[in-house]
Amino acid sequence: MPLAPGLTISKSLITGKGCFATRLFPKGRKIAEYTGERITHRDAARRIRTRKRHRVCALDRRWSIDGSRGGNGLHYVNHSCAPNSYMRTTRGHLLFIALRDILPGEEITCDYVTTYHPDDYKCRCKAPTCRGTINK
Repeated sequence: MPLAPGLTISKSLITGKGCFATRLFPKGRKIAEYTGERITHRDAARRIRTRKRHRVCALDRRWSIDGSRGGNGLHYVNHSCAPNSYMRTTRGHLLFIALRDILPGEEITCDYVTTYHPDDYKCRCKAPTCRGTINK
C-alpha cells in the first residue's frame, strides 16, 4: 500500500526510521488513518513474540492492526513523551490527529501510552519531559 498523502519515511533521530510530514498538518486535523492487516489480539500476541520490532496497534477489545502488512507509513510513527499527534479510534478506524500544527519536515510522533511492549521498554525520545519508558 502506498504512503498516506503528506507523509514520507526517513531516518529518525529518535530510533530507526520515522514518519515525516511533507505538508502542513493543522492542529486538530486528521493526519491519516492507521492502516494494515486487521488481526485478533491472539494473533497480535503471537506476532509480537516472534518479532524484535512490531507495528501492531490495538483497535478495540477484539482487534488489532498490524501496520507492517499493508500499512501506509504511519507504522513508522515513533513514540515521544512530548508528541505532536495522538491516536483516536472512531467507528472502527484508528486515526492520527495533530496536537499542534505540524510543519513540513517534522517527524510525526505520538505518546504510545500503553503498548504490547514490556512496561520497562526504554524510551529514546530525548524530550525534556521524557518519563524513561514507552508505556505510562
